[in-house]
Amino acid sequence: MQAYLSIRVFTFVILSASLLAGCGGKTPPAQATIGSQGNTPPTPSTLAINQAVAESLDLNNPQDFDNATQGLIARADGLRVSMADGSIVWSLNDYDFIHGDAPDSVNPSLWRQERLNNIHGLFEVTQGVYQLRGFDLSNMSIIEGERGWILVDPLTTKETAAAALAFARQKLGDRPVTAVIITHSHIDHFGGVLAVLEGNGETEIIAPQGFMSEATSENVIAGTTMSRRSMFMYGSQLERSPFGHVGSGLGKGPAFGSPGLATPTRVISQTGERVTIDGVNFIFQNAAGSEAPAELTFYLPEKKAFCGAEVVSRNMHNLYTLRGAHVRDARKWSYYINEAIEIFPEMEVYFASHHWPLWGNTEIVDFLKKQRDGYRYIHDQTLRLASQGHTPSEIAESLELPTALRNSFSNRGYYGTLKHNSRAVYQRYFGWYDGNPANLDPLPGVESSTRYVEAMGGSSGVMTTAKSAFDRGEYRWVAELLNHLVFAEPNHVAAKMLLAQSYDQLGYQAESGPWRDVYLTGALELRSGAPSQGLGISNAADLIRQTPISEFMQLIAVMLNGEKADGESYVFNFTFTDLAETYVLSLENAVLHQRNGEPDVNANATLQITHELFIGMLVGQAGIRETLFSDDISIQGSRLDLLQFFAMLDPPDEVFNIVTP
Repeated sequence: MQAYLSIRVFTFVILSASLLAGCGGKTPPAQATIGSQGNTPPTPSTLAINQAVAESLDLNNPQDFDNATQGLIARADGLRVSMADGSIVWSLNDYDFIHGDAPDSVNPSLWRQERLNNIHGLFEVTQGVYQLRGFDLSNMSIIEGERGWILVDPLTTKETAAAALAFARQKLGDRPVTAVIITHSHIDHFGGVLAVLEGNGETEIIAPQGFMSEATSENVIAGTTMSRRSMFMYGSQLERSPFGHVGSGLGKGPAFGSPGLATPTRVISQTGERVTIDGVNFIFQNAAGSEAPAELTFYLPEKKAFCGAEVVSRNMHNLYTLRGAHVRDARKWSYYINEAIEIFPEMEVYFASHHWPLWGNTEIVDFLKKQRDGYRYIHDQTLRLASQGHTPSEIAESLELPTALRNSFSNRGYYGTLKHNSRAVYQRYFGWYDGNPANLDPLPGVESSTRYVEAMGGSSGVMTTAKSAFDRGEYRWVAELLNHLVFAEPNHVAAKMLLAQSYDQLGYQAESGPWRDVYLTGALELRSGAPSQGLGISNAADLIRQTPISEFMQLIAVMLNGEKADGESYVFNFTFTDLAETYVLSLENAVLHQRNGEPDVNANATLQITHELFIGMLVGQAGIRETLFSDDISIQGSRLDLLQFFAMLDPPDEVFNIVTP
């Protein structure tokens, strides 16, 4: 799973649908609903599409289920993890409904994947190697050393990591943690590290080169936008049911608790680097710039076991993640998988940071080759079609994996998809512009939609066309039509309700867990409005403490309202008394610059503050105005200038509208 900084347990106040009925437009006829969030039932068109999927794949093939249950030591039935205040961080009970045949409201291929992801507990992978699966979005692996355990990827939060480690000790005995290997810089693979360290400072922490920078910086500047979009991608507002969130394809979903971070004691920078950790020999592969900017895999030569981290997984991964992130390099990703095949040719056991293991050299190499070729095929064919003048939309619509790849469950689009990954390749090489002059400077959404609706004969004409298309099962076209109407007339209730029904059907049909969540969350917000609260950062203080101050100074720069700052000029010193560091912020030309070093003697003001109090301001535990006038800080110079500067900063909107203007 891709990392996002702003995470915590959250509650939402959902507006009643009756309030929406009074917002204008014509109230639609009552529709049959299912679930607790107002979904409409699957239509005959959706049933037919899902049935066709079931008939095209060997969904009854038991091999993956045999692999996913092999080595089971103990199930974790009823696992429920809470924070100190009682807030639920993780509950396996939420997914008890996932068993048996696929319901009509879930793509049968996705349902099969989520049945596999629902197999949980403690497993023996091979002698001396264990996995804890189902305690979080990702897996925690355990390797027996001479003195204790080497843990691989300590999950997302300290709550889930502590629960997983306690379960392992209950079943395997109480051994100390001698080392922690963090395979890459996404939070579901390091956020629980503080819960597994022994506290004596002797636990070795191994991570790839660039880990600390990537782990702390990916979502600071763009964190609010990514967090809001993550609510769609992971279905955080959806009920856990056949009509809502069933899983993320990569796993069940993210845990919402208290993430932290610890500084590595050993950094892996070279492929082929050999390290002995607690008596166990490792050979590392540096796979930077594959699934994560900082990532490693490793091989245990005595056990002939390969840990693929998240470079490989039992689904097609994201070249572009829907929450928003830098596009990944498909060619480089494919190269690393091929390199692993070549440098670890004797592997007999495969395990990874997600999903279930695989055994046997022939089976593992076949799996790796198909993963390798899936990413390379998308890369090469996208560029081939682009060279013939095809646009991103045309490429996404026409591209299809070859038979051997598309019939492999491990290459199915349960997380990433062929459509949005091909667009990612195009974006990486050519950017947002497709070369058509009409798309060089298009009208913004609301203005464009208003003119489209007018050209189509007004809202009544759009609704007539959309209803006919809905009856024909053309839900993508309905969504395109009604999105224009909703943006032109955001109080048109009938349009919003029919658009929500279309999103229901697109969600039910989606093979990708994130696509399903995006569609169904869109439907929910059309019916109930945006949530009252976003994903905050109050529980991420342990992670924020490890984030360089410079990252947050850059965050302040992107919060600056350029219009308010136009014509203003200020210089401020921020001195962190407990770190002996000073940052100088200078404002000119409506741009905020920063530097670390000696204070500016001509500054408008110098603010002396502790790192901890600064963190309190960031996570909302201390208000800016209250802090500036408290005795906990010292200000030399103009307090008024400092207040005027802070007034120029626009606080991020954690719940900005997405499906409405």
